Amino acid sequence: MASLHTAERVSARDRSDNFVFQRSILAYYEAAGRVHGHVLEIGTGMGYGIDVVAPAAERFITIDKSRAFEVKLPANAEFRQMEVPPIGFEDASFDYVISFQVIEHIKRDREFIREVHRILRPGGKFIVSTPNAPMSLTRNPWHVREYRPEELKALLGEHFSEVECLGVSGNERVMEYYEKNRQGVERITRFDPLDLQHRLPRWMLQIPYDILNRLNRRRLLDENTSLTESITMQDYSIGAVSDHCFDLFYIAHK
Repeated sequence: MASLHTAERVSARDRSDNFVFQRSILAYYEAAGRVHGHVLEIGTGMGYGIDVVAPAAERFITIDKSRAFEVKLPANAEFRQMEVPPIGFEDASFDYVISFQVIEHIKRDREFIREVHRILRPGGKFIVSTPNAPMSLTRNPWHVREYRPEELKALLGEHFSEVECLGVSGNERVMEYYEKNRQGVERITRFDPLDLQHRLPRWMLQIPYDILNRLNRRRLLDENTSLTESITMQDYSIGAVSDHCFDLFYIAHK
């Protein structure tokens, strides 16, 4: 068996990640059509979004707490290793800040939002995505919290004058995979009759969750290879937000 990398770092190279990867890369293409000028990405991850967004920017800086990406940075791009919050840039440094699948990992989310607002120029925008809590199949102990649509809007609205609320949805092919994934998760959680996933502290559950999540994705790949590999970015769409969206995709205006 191939080595197990954390399921929280989605890889374009791991075929079992395809369901999540295709919806994750869509956020970058959507952002690339909106950004210009000086752009900051918070949460480099595996770096698969750099080549999508950087060409749309005059200057592109991407930050992460660890350097896990393997792509070569374009000439106008720069990586800085940094934990947030705080965010180590001066006031009004950027025209856009993007951050995809990150805020759910941040304990001090209000400070994080306040810092994003601070480093944006007047008229700047914050483009953020995060899992939609009602669509989660089980507790993810790597997440400090997950947001319902109204919760994220309220959080952003504490500092931003306008919040555009969108969501990432999937077509029938995506929902077929989601249903098979749901069945796989149910097979695993039946061995937790005491509901320890919601009773134990996060740190105790993180490694077991990660291993089981990765193994479940690979089982789904083995049993449904054509379905798993056939999903593309075009099977997802960004539109009106609802409880049935996979991700929240919000644009906050300063």
